[in-house]
Amino acid sequence: MRLFVYRLSFLILGIFAVVTAVHAQNADLENKIKEYQQKLTEIRNQKNTLGTQIQEMDTKIYLTGLTIQQTEQKIIDTEAEIEKLTSRIGNLDTSLDTLSKLLLHRIVKGYKTKSVSLFQVLLNTDSVSELTNTIKYQQTTQTSNQKLLVQVQEAKLSYEEQKTLRETKKTELDQLVVSLNNQKQQLKDQQAQKQKLLIDTNNDEVTYQTLLAQAEAQLKGFKTFVQSTGYGDVISANQFGSGSDGAYFSQRDERWAYQRIGYSYENVLDVGCLITSIAMFGKKYGQDVTPSTLAADPSRFWGNTAFMNNPWAGIAGRRYQSLTIGQIDAELQSGNPVIVGVLVNNCAYGGNHFVLLTKKEGNTYIMHDPIYGPDKKFTDHYSTICSAATFK
Repeated sequence: MRLFVYRLSFLILGIFAVVTAVHAQNADLENKIKEYQQKLTEIRNQKNTLGTQIQEMDTKIYLTGLTIQQTEQKIIDTEAEIEKLTSRIGNLDTSLDTLSKLLLHRIVKGYKTKSVSLFQVLLNTDSVSELTNTIKYQQTTQTSNQKLLVQVQEAKLSYEEQKTLRETKKTELDQLVVSLNNQKQQLKDQQAQKQKLLIDTNNDEVTYQTLLAQAEAQLKGFKTFVQSTGYGDVISANQFGSGSDGAYFSQRDERWAYQRIGYSYENVLDVGCLITSIAMFGKKYGQDVTPSTLAADPSRFWGNTAFMNNPWAGIAGRRYQSLTIGQIDAELQSGNPVIVGVLVNNCAYGGNHFVLLTKKEGNTYIMHDPIYGPDKKFTDHYSTICSAATFK
């Protein structure tokens, strides 16, 4: 007996040690996550250099790794809870079955004897003592049956509660698995983002600062233009139609207006005029492309910005070709659309806004404008072309 008690005590201590270790591990993960979240905030408050960008990316990667560990532990814990609940439900099911059979047996037995009246009891008993015992027995049986009925009801209620709890835990488990997959994909994206930045800058601070200044200037110009037009609101899907050639897209379209571009925090609505113009060119030549698909391709943009790599990546099987202003008419006459940057405030970095010229009509051009709509007259909105390019 002492040996049994000793073994039981040892087992309990072992379980307690495991549970304590799991709680300690979870607390350690929580503390590390908070620590590196604080580090991330401190890094973001520093001067924007290539070094701090890489440090920020490394911190994000480490944080995501910690989050993955935390989610994996939650999955293990939840699976264990589901297993315990399943075992408990099985035991409750057995108990409920046993209690129900016993109650049914007593109900049947009681039904067979319920027709016996007090007068019959008096006739069938030979003494006061026997009469008293008979009455007490019937009262005890009735009380016992009532208690058994309560037990059955409590067992049934507990059974249903445990089943509901198990279903809740299964739902939680499914959500955790989805979160884990998303976190793993996020980790891959963060690692790819860091590698891309190193390649795009040749791991050189001067190159980083030069390209960063260009990106910030161009994107600021795009945003300023959108705000100045008064047309910076989102429109319904394909509200302007597809244009005369079936190839028009608007950067304001609700299907992608708020979609982030590449690895940046910029969206199509604010700075997506160029990628929208390129998407229209690709659509005109039969490629199944939208501003959304281009925005989702980080390889088209520099580092973790929405600044388009120059030369622009190809579209519809064609390669980028820069044009002079004097080459625009000949290109349109051959039936090839031209993407132009227009003057709003200045012509830095090709212009403050980009549109797709589709043809020349009299002394003006017809354009698909990502802001104003399809088949618009160029001179109704702009006067100066800063840059021009096409794909061949």
